[in-house]
Amino acid sequence: MFKKKNNSMKNFKSGKYINQGFFKSFEPEKINKQWNIENMELISLLSQADRQLGRLDMYSEYIPNIDLFVSMHIIKEATKSNKIEGTKTNIEEALLDREDVDEEKRNDWQEVQNYISALNIAIERLNKLPFSSRLIKETHNTLLKDVRGKHKLPGEFRTSQNWIGGASINDATFIPPAFNSINEYMGDLENFAHNNEFYFPDLFKIALIHYQFETIHPFLDGNGRVGRLMITLYLVEKGILKKPILYLSDFFERNRTLYYDNLMRAREKNDITQWFKFFLVGIIETTKGGIETFDGILKLQKEVEANIQSLGSRYSNAQIVINHLFQKPIINAQKTKEITYLSLPSVYKLLKEMEELNIIEEITGGKRGKMYIFQDYLRLFR
Repeated sequence: MFKKKNNSMKNFKSGKYINQGFFKSFEPEKINKQWNIENMELISLLSQADRQLGRLDMYSEYIPNIDLFVSMHIIKEATKSNKIEGTKTNIEEALLDREDVDEEKRNDWQEVQNYISALNIAIERLNKLPFSSRLIKETHNTLLKDVRGKHKLPGEFRTSQNWIGGASINDATFIPPAFNSINEYMGDLENFAHNNEFYFPDLFKIALIHYQFETIHPFLDGNGRVGRLMITLYLVEKGILKKPILYLSDFFERNRTLYYDNLMRAREKNDITQWFKFFLVGIIETTKGGIETFDGILKLQKEVEANIQSLGSRYSNAQIVINHLFQKPIINAQKTKEITYLSLPSVYKLLKEMEELNIIEEITGGKRGKMYIFQDYLRLFR
């Protein structure tokens, strides 16, 4: 339950450093208490963010086959979130099958695929499991499966000290709390997420949850990715978004220095207000970008539909290919054969005609193993 004390943002206390022998760890204040917002600039930003989110969420109801486009949003989020951690896979590479990726890039590619799987599974799990430590651990387990962090306790909170920045703990930028307090902190975070005793706007709630999670840093690896993924899970669970179509990783990646600086400013200077401003600006900018993307998708749908009318008897098969491309805008002859049940000669003829209509573009330049990309659609997500 919330403590009855009045906790204004201007009186925010982030926590304190505790001497652990040869280093000091940061022990944050717990967050499961009543919070009050008095800053009018924050209230104005919250109002703008809520309005933009409402506009974005409308597309979930009014765009036919919205699920076709959700997968591309997830692929973009996966590449951006992993890019913050140093992974170099781009959207085009993320769309390829493993065997089509250069061997030296496969580890990065796999980390992006794990992020896609983790997010998809977590969204599905929300039907049965609330936003919780259990869900977060399950998501983390999927994230680190068979990749670089696989030996760092996937799906388990850490049982040793970690740190952020620096080659060792001695020159670390930030040292999170001791491992034996993590269950208590995460329990407090979970209680705060579901506490309805006092009202606190959900966008402020998830901003504070994200800050606290990154401060606790409960895993040995993958904290940044899980923390960013949690934002979308929370918005979907609370019904703010009907579909997972908002992701802040692109905004955080483009403003990476500010992202880290504002988190540290809250810890070092007790200034949570600046973090809230940054977070809400991220919501506003990202929702505006999402709305533009969906408007672009609707326009492109109409153009492509008009384009394939000229294919006559091949129209229905072209429509099947287009629907596939809206989910995954890269295709080859074999995949086309699988989804249309056409013979290979008919497949090649269909793909050639779609290429002549400038709907798809061949990207290998070879005579064998040709791959085609839906460039106009992909451009909307770059």
